[in-house]
Amino acid sequence: MGHTRRNLLATGAAASLLAQQSGRFYERGPVRIRYEEHGAGFPLMLIAGGGLNSTIAGLKNASPFNPVEEFKNEYRCIAADLRNANPGQSTGPLEVDRPWDSYTDDHLGLMDHLGIDKFMVLGFCIGGPFIWNLLRRAPNRVVAAVLAQPSGSRPDMRDLFYDNNRKGWGPDLIKRRPEISTGAVEKFLAKMYRTNADFVFTVSRDFVRSCQTPVLILPDDIPAHPYAVAMEAAMLAPKAEVSMFPWKEPKERIPLAVRQIRSFLRAHRGA
Repeated sequence: MGHTRRNLLATGAAASLLAQQSGRFYERGPVRIRYEEHGAGFPLMLIAGGGLNSTIAGLKNASPFNPVEEFKNEYRCIAADLRNANPGQSTGPLEVDRPWDSYTDDHLGLMDHLGIDKFMVLGFCIGGPFIWNLLRRAPNRVVAAVLAQPSGSRPDMRDLFYDNNRKGWGPDLIKRRPEISTGAVEKFLAKMYRTNADFVFTVSRDFVRSCQTPVLILPDDIPAHPYAVAMEAAMLAPKAEVSMFPWKEPKERIPLAVRQIRSFLRAHRGA
């Protein structure tokens, strides 16, 4: 190989690596989504926890394990900052009348932008409701899904997410985006967490009961990640599997949970 060609290839590889590390942007009208890709193979969308402040960085800093490091050698890992997450770089309108669907628009729009039809998804925390909405909106595109410590609605704490985001997400968003009012934030959160304040927020029990997509659920047991809701979903979904519980404590159990996720993904990526 000639010296010039070697230099061109090296430069291209360096540019590709830089793009992965620094992130790129997908734009659709007024929406601008920052995303990263790592690795190669069957596409695997990754959704970080952190509620409405979910960001790519959260996959490393706020997850029980780093899914990028665990799966980039086998999958094309794709992650994005959530629209209007305060620590992130993704921006867009606050769609008061359709909060959950606006985020799902971003997830599916990013896959379209990347030319990806079928993919798998692994999500933490708020990734649970997002995944159920993806399965409702695009059942023929999501091959399999992993819901780790999924969020859900507790009958005794119906306003938990509304209150937490009104205090922990809304004020910082308004500071950054003065065109967004406190009233708009409250309407957005009310539609998101009060209109259908039951189960997994985005879909009904009847939908989960009819869902034919394979899902693996790793339950948690804290107020925002109720064990009862995760297990009810696992019992209802006809092609659901569930992890051991607890799987995060002691920490020595986490590699066993990752091993189960890896086996699950391998079993379904060719479906």
